[in-house]
Amino acid sequence: MIIKSSTTLRNDYNQISDLVKESTEPVYITKNGEGDMVVMSIEVYEQREKLLDLKEKLLIAEEQRINGEKTLSLEEVHDKLLEKINEEI
Repeated sequence: MIIKSSTTLRNDYNQISDLVKESTEPVYITKNGEGDMVVMSIEVYEQREKLLDLKEKLLIAEEQRINGEKTLSLEEVHDKLLEKINEEI
């Protein structure tokens, strides 16, 4: 865990910017000794957002499976994809 003070952020922004770009970890910023905010690179943020989106989709799919909704076998999915590809050609 990387922790820096808000004074460091204010006085040496470039150090914090370099730190978040070099690390895949977020940097925790404190104010008056208490946690205040988290800073991370855009790349790490976007990766986390994509992961959260994927997890949400997997959760929905699992709920559908548990509720007995119709599923497709791998072969059925493959055949449907081939049909779509052939329609586009």
